[in-house]
Amino acid sequence: MKKKTSLASKLYILLVFAFLYAPIAVMTMFSFNSTTSTYVFGGFSLHWYKEMFNDAAAMSSLKNTVVLAVCTTVVASVLGVMASVGIFNSKNKLYNRSLMTVTNIPMMNPEIVTGIAMMLLFVFAGALVRKSDVLGFWTLLAAHVTFSLPYVILNILPKLRQLDIHIYEAAVDLGCKPVNAFFKVVFPEIVTGIITGAVMSFTLSLDDFIISYFTNGPSFQTLPIYIFSMTKKRVKPDMYALSTLMFVVILVLLVLMNITQTKAERKGKSDSK
Repeated sequence: MKKKTSLASKLYILLVFAFLYAPIAVMTMFSFNSTTSTYVFGGFSLHWYKEMFNDAAAMSSLKNTVVLAVCTTVVASVLGVMASVGIFNSKNKLYNRSLMTVTNIPMMNPEIVTGIAMMLLFVFAGALVRKSDVLGFWTLLAAHVTFSLPYVILNILPKLRQLDIHIYEAAVDLGCKPVNAFFKVVFPEIVTGIITGAVMSFTLSLDDFIISYFTNGPSFQTLPIYIFSMTKKRVKPDMYALSTLMFVVILVLLVLMNITQTKAERKGKSDSK
């Protein structure tokens, strides 16, 4: 009975993974197709990867997407550390619960609602300062930081709760300034949470479409919006190549993040012994 259950569970897991990753496998395969067909594989070729780099509009959108994702990661990480420390140091339970509820709203709120609300806010703010072309890089950055920040906070807070605060207090009592004590005692303990939150911020910003669609302007176009504009006609196979490269980059980042977390956990267990 146990063997049958085990076999059924393995088969179920296999079907789930096949359902999740079959589209990516098909996209990757046809990114190496020598023809423009999306259902007949004509032979292995790197033609579409060459065409991808020759597409100026796609490369410009990719550059904008990466720049936006990096800026989002930096701003969200800095704000996330500050917010996490503030929430952790607060002794008012009601205040903490209220802050955590507010923090969870951007994650629970439908993206289309967030996108429309932020668009209206930015347009209203632009009308107050009599500026019509307010939508652009800065509005996109503000929107991306808004939905990325909760993930950073929720990755750092558990690390702070695992910290022995008496070590920080001892460092301050021995003459170390609070800022120096933070970077020497607290920061090394929460760095894995910061890295995890930063990677999540980067990946979320990289592939966001709905919120970006409502908060971007004509002067700054991200790659998901550029690809969406192509769907009105036909997505060229060079976009398969570009999407494959992005998938590989994200996969590498996730592997590195998991390796970092595993090393940190092993180090923590060895230190506790």
